Amino acid sequence: MISPISPSKALRKLAENVRSRRLSAGLTQEGLAERSGVALPTLRKFEQKGVISLESFLRLLLVVGGIEEVIEAIKPVKPTFSSIDEVLKEETSIRKRGRRK
Repeated sequence: MISPISPSKALRKLAENVRSRRLSAGLTQEGLAERSGVALPTLRKFEQKGVISLESFLRLLLVVGGIEEVIEAIKPVKPTFSSIDEVLKEETSIRKRGRRK
């Protein structure tokens, strides 16, 4: 599936959303950095440029909220079936491992 949003735009949007949540919670950058264990320069860089490691991003979400929504958003899509024939066809076509290149 091709997304209309680029990764860099998505990172900037995530940074904007975390900043908004931080401000709504009445936290300064220093306060969020202290509570999350993320270094202040890392938080500043994230809010300005959207650059951050996944672990640091998740630490921020633990404080400002939203980690459950992120986990829910990336759950695998479960197919819906309308007949037993579709179920049986799906079982034989599901790959459990990736392909070698």
